[in-house]
Amino acid sequence: MEWVEDVDAEVKMNEISESSGIKIKKKYMYGLVIIIIIVAGFYFFNNSSAGVNGNAVNNVNVNGNTNTNSADAQKITLSMKNGNYYPNIIEVESNKQVEITLDNSIGGCYRSFTIRDLGIAKNSRSAEDKIIFTPTKKGTFRFACSMGMGTGTIIVK
Repeated sequence: MEWVEDVDAEVKMNEISESSGIKIKKKYMYGLVIIIIIVAGFYFFNNSSAGVNGNAVNNVNVNGNTNTNSADAQKITLSMKNGNYYPNIIEVESNKQVEITLDNSIGGCYRSFTIRDLGIAKNSRSAEDKIIFTPTKKGTFRFACSMGMGTGTIIVK
């Protein structure tokens, strides 16, 4: 009898470890899927070649170099204040080049600047990097960091 009980106990242990192994594998699988989604999202928002939604803007310059006259550009410098972009409401004119600079007070994901409705996405690595575009669509649009933690509004008149 003792031997039968030992065999039954061993079978139960194997069943438990197999089911635990499956649960662990599922946990790893879910974790892997989440990591892939995060990496894909980070790549999407930080891809410096991203940028144009044909009707909204032209002259998106995601590399910081421009062939247009930046002396006439509407220049805006954003900084960080109370955990958000400052100023967080900016007004610009349509059909006129805009040049946004993120100063050195901005760090982390806040340096990955997006205006989704205008097709703008740029990772500004330093204060020397400029986000240059010409809005052609009037309206009020949300700008944010790639994670949506820092937000603001750009009004195109």
